[in-house]
Order: sequence, then C-alpha cells, then structure tokens
Amino acid sequence: MQRVRASLPILASAVLLSACNAGNVTSAGLPRASNGSSVLQTRWPGSAGRADGAGYVYVVNFGSGGPSSSNVSAYAIGTTGALSPVAGSPFAAGNDPVGVAIDPTGKFAYVDNAGFKSNSISGYTIDASSGALSPVPGSPFAAGSTPYYVAIDPRGRFAYAPNVSGSNVSAYAINATSGALTPVSGSPFATGSGPHYVAVDPSGKFAYVPNASSGNVSAYRIDSATGALTPVAGSPFAAGSYPEGLAVEPTGKFVYVANSNSNNISAYAIDASSGALRAVRGSPFPAGSFPLAVAADPTAPFVYVAGGDNSVWGYTIRPNSGRLTPVPGSPFAAGTDPEGVAVDATGKFAYVANDGSNNVSAYSIDATTGALTPVAGSPFGAGFGPYGIATCRVKHNRCTPPPL
Repeated sequence: MQRVRASLPILASAVLLSACNAGNVTSAGLPRASNGSSVLQTRWPGSAGRADGAGYVYVVNFGSGGPSSSNVSAYAIGTTGALSPVAGSPFAAGNDPVGVAIDPTGKFAYVDNAGFKSNSISGYTIDASSGALSPVPGSPFAAGSTPYYVAIDPRGRFAYAPNVSGSNVSAYAINATSGALTPVSGSPFATGSGPHYVAVDPSGKFAYVPNASSGNVSAYRIDSATGALTPVAGSPFAAGSYPEGLAVEPTGKFVYVANSNSNNISAYAIDASSGALRAVRGSPFPAGSFPLAVAADPTAPFVYVAGGDNSVWGYTIRPNSGRLTPVPGSPFAAGTDPEGVAVDATGKFAYVANDGSNNVSAYSIDATTGALTPVAGSPFGAGFGPYGIATCRVKHNRCTPPPL
C-alpha cells in the first residue's frame, strides 16, 4: 500500500546520489563468495588509493515541526563513523526541503525546497575546515513546482532538479566562482508524470529521471556545452509501480530504480553510445516493503536500498551482468520511515535518514561482503523529518563527494 505523508505536498521520494566519476577498472583483490569463487570480475573505480581526510554528512530536515524547522543538519564523521554536529548546525533552508547535493569540486551544496511557498533551490558554500554552510549570493534560486532531489553533473557545471508537480526538470548552469545558478536555455525540460529524482551518469553524457506516476524512466542526452537535455531514443523506459529512487553505479554501466509500490528494484544496462536502457536479466529484483532510497557504494559493487519496512537492504552487483544478489544478513534494521541513504566516500560507512524517528542511522560496511554493522552511538539525532542525505570528504582543502 502506498505510504502517504500528511505534511508533504506529494508522496515521499528517493534519496540523493551524488554524480560519480568513473575510473579505470582492473582485476585484483576480489572478494570471495561462500563457495570460494570470485564474486567480482573487476575492481570498482574508487577501490584503491583513497585518502580518508575529514568527512561531513548533510541531512535536510523537511520540517514537520513547522517552517522554522525546515533546515539542514551538518555532522562531522569520526574515525569510527560516529557523527558529531558541526558548529552552527542546523543551517536555514526554504520551506519543506527534500534533497541535498554536493558539487564535485566540493565548494558548494544545493538543497531543493519543495514547499509551495518556496519552489526554489538554496545554494551554500562549504567551509572545508569546519563543514559549515554559508548562503551563496543570490540564493535561493527559482525552481519549478515542487522540486525534488537536485543533482550535479560530474564536472560541476550543471545542476538538475525534477519538479514533481510540474512534470519537468529544471536545468541550471553553475557559476564556478560563486556557486550561483542560472537557468539553462530551454529549461524546464519535459518528463513523465511525477518525476521524483534525477541522476547523471559518470561520463556526464546522460541523465535519468524516474517518473513515479507514469511508472517509467526518462533518459536524456546532455549537451556538454549548454547543459540542455534531449530525450534518448526509446525513452521513457518501463519500470515497476511508482518508481522513486534511482542510482547510477560508479562504473556507469548500470542503473537501479526503487519501485515503491511493487516492492522491487528494476535494473538496467546503459548503452554507452546512446544512453538507452535495457533491462538486466532477472530484473526486477525483490526488495523490502515500499523501497524508496537507493545509493551505490563508490568503492565496491554494493547497492543499498532503504524503505518503508524500517530497514536497509544491501545487494552485490555482478559487474559483468548488473544482476543483484542480497548481501549476507540483509535486511539491516534502520529507524522509522527511512527516506534517504548515502555511502561515505571511503566506502567504510553508510548513513540513513529516518523521517519518522528524527534521526540518522550509521553503519560500518564490511569491505568484502557489504554487510552493515551499526556504529557505536547510532542513531544520531537530527531535526524534524530528515529526508535527503549526502556525504563528502576533504581532499586538497575541498570537501568532495564520492568518489574522491
């Protein structure tokens, strides 16, 4: 049965997944299945040479306590994965913020404000030394009707926000110096009905949008010069019932979509030339009740899905086929009504925003199996109605999202 939020202008949505840059794939250090055979055929892009550095987690609080409680909680990540509030947190946002994205340069964060009195994107400058947020000049920036889960392209040049009630996507050019957003010519671009999320593939050539009410996924080619979107031939592509969350894994070969009403995950292979989607053999794959949020590990072939059964499901990706196999011990307990899930850039920790219990669950990730173990002190308190969640790690005095 479809879960409804009385405080939401529409149904609950999926999680943010920051755009990832694909790297070279090699074959070494492969985890083993229980029968001793290699689980992986390749190593994931970010699995080697990763510096930890200071890390931060950002969580948007939808504000079920009223407009004054619509804000962004910021946390520093400890060595164990535990979270401690950043000085000055929480930081003000517009009405009913839903998602948060961090640009690849690590200088800016963007939050979509879905409330009908806002319909905007708030931009922030990130202080790499403290994790604190400061408003970008000119912020907030106008969006369409009910913007959800803004995403940034891998080069940090363009931002995209799906407008659920408008059934379109607003596109912006990002000022590399100030972080200000300027609408792309032709924006907004038409989608199916009820777009909830947008993700850009690691090459920066394609964007994908799950249309919850239409039950499909729109695919677009991105103009590298302007950021404009052009539908891919064959788009939209069929999905399950009420698709909300969507993730492109970091090799750029596969897309995973959470179908919240059919309780499963649709998996697609990406045509590297055209951007078209082809269903992976065995898709859709079973999930828990009301799966909403999807995140891919940037360092290993694992996907995590959070949803209405108050848990997180983990899956191993078969790199050659894209098929999903449940992680041992899955599902793992979360808080009440988890809405967002994110994996730390180091691949050591995962975090889940629990809307119903107003907190964040933290887990350590087993690098071989993908299994999750609660971090000491978890869950950590958040504001009212935590939804979208994103992580970043400081490298070269910048806070960069996964992978580094």
